[in-house]
Amino acid sequence: MQNIPVATAIVVHGGASSGKDLNDGCERAAEAAAQVLKAGENGLAAAIAAVLVMENDDRFNAGTGAVLGLDGDTIEMDASLMDSRGTLSAVAALRGVKNPILVARDIARTPHCLMAGEGAQRFARLMGHKPYHAVSDKARKQHAELIEELSSDKPAMEGVDNDDFLRFWNYVASPAFGGKKGCDTVGAVVRDADGHFAVAGSTGGAAPSLLGRVGDTPIVGSGFYAGTEGAVAATGVGEYIIRQTLASKVYHWIAGGMDLHQALRQGIALIPSGVDVGLIAVSKTQAGSCSNADMPTAQM
Repeated sequence: MQNIPVATAIVVHGGASSGKDLNDGCERAAEAAAQVLKAGENGLAAAIAAVLVMENDDRFNAGTGAVLGLDGDTIEMDASLMDSRGTLSAVAALRGVKNPILVARDIARTPHCLMAGEGAQRFARLMGHKPYHAVSDKARKQHAELIEELSSDKPAMEGVDNDDFLRFWNYVASPAFGGKKGCDTVGAVVRDADGHFAVAGSTGGAAPSLLGRVGDTPIVGSGFYAGTEGAVAATGVGEYIIRQTLASKVYHWIAGGMDLHQALRQGIALIPSGVDVGLIAVSKTQAGSCSNADMPTAQM
């Protein structure tokens, strides 16, 4: 029996509400993934390649463009990957590296699925990831705007009292404010020539947030999911995405026969209006994206 090649598919996002002016960065990421597939590598390698491009573009909230914590110094990042061949790994609250997605890739070689905090950083050094702590001009500008916003009566995070960040302050530095920035992630989903699926994602965290906050990006079934029927990645305000286990729900709707685009729309509808959220997905026959905010994307 002759094997018939499967049509490949790549969808990339640059974060809910990040703006369409970042579409060019997503297009470069998708092209990097396409080149990996053309070289005969699998979907997971392609998804990682796409995310790596965006981690190295400081316009995105991932890697080099990660947002600053409320203390104006701390950066904590998350990343994840999964494919239909059984690979699953993630890293959370990681500091001091340039490319969290590569640390997540290395974790896949260990007995574990998820590593966090100091242990993850020590592991990164063991695997050869050099110390890195650079703050982009965009991140510094956003931090200044955020501190000003937290000092006002306007909520900096949907549905949260600004005073909560003072009440539960757990940074070493003292708070610099008296009283919605950066909930973005980057992600990629891929269907490779063998018909396998993969997803990879990375985020520079959310602001405002308390020290040690972890969002949906490294939580399997919430920010990402891949199986034999497709792959899904979510972006937006993680606390809402986690409560819905959003990526898993959308995946299982698609696996159950629902049209992919309908599944994406139905997933977005689970999140309250006014809360930014986006989804991308690939299945055996379809690929697409959907968001209630201005989300940069690319598809090949």
